[in-house]
Amino acid sequence: MPKTISTKIGKLDFSFENSPVKIIANRKCPEIKLAGLNVGPFEEGNEYEVSYWVAQELEKSGIARFREERLDTAKLYKIQWVERAQTAGQISKLPENFYPKLRRYLAELKEEVAKNPEKIREYEKVKHLTRDVVISRLKKIVSLASAPAQTEQILKNFTKEERFLYEQLYKLIHEWQTQILEYGEAEE
Repeated sequence: MPKTISTKIGKLDFSFENSPVKIIANRKCPEIKLAGLNVGPFEEGNEYEVSYWVAQELEKSGIARFREERLDTAKLYKIQWVERAQTAGQISKLPENFYPKLRRYLAELKEEVAKNPEKIREYEKVKHLTRDVVISRLKKIVSLASAPAQTEQILKNFTKEERFLYEQLYKLIHEWQTQILEYGEAEE
C-alpha cells in the first residue's frame, strides 16, 4: 500500500480511536488514573462519554459496555443489499466510521475463531460480505473519479477514506488524460 494511503488511513483510524463514544457502566467502579488521563468514577447503569479506545478497555474488563449498537453480520448484509440495489452512479451513505468499525469487527471475529474454530464459517461469511461491499463501492468510486468533477451532493455520501481515494484517483486519472490527449498539441 503506498505510504500516503496507509498514512491517511492510519490518521483516520487514530482519530476514530480517540473519538468520543457513549458507554453504560455495568458496575460501580472508582476513578481509574492513567498517565495523564483520569476515567470515572462509574455508577452502575449510568451513561458516560469516553474515547473509543477507553471504552474498548472498559468493556474488556467488564466495567462498561458500548451504548450504541456495533457493526454485526445482519447490518453488513443490509449494507451489501443496498449496494447491490443501486445503479453504478449512485453511492449510498454508510454508517458513520464504517471502515474503522468494520476492521475492528473482523479482528474480533478472527479472535473468536482462534478461541472457537467453529466460528470460521461466520468469519468467512463476513469476509465475503466485506469484500463484496468494498468492491462494489470501489467500482463506483473509480467510475465517478473517471468522470468530470462530481458535485458535493454525490460526494457527501463518501466516507473519509473513500473521499481521499476519490480525490487521489480523480487527480491521477485527469492528469493522465491531459498527458494523453494534449501530447500532440504541445508539439504543434
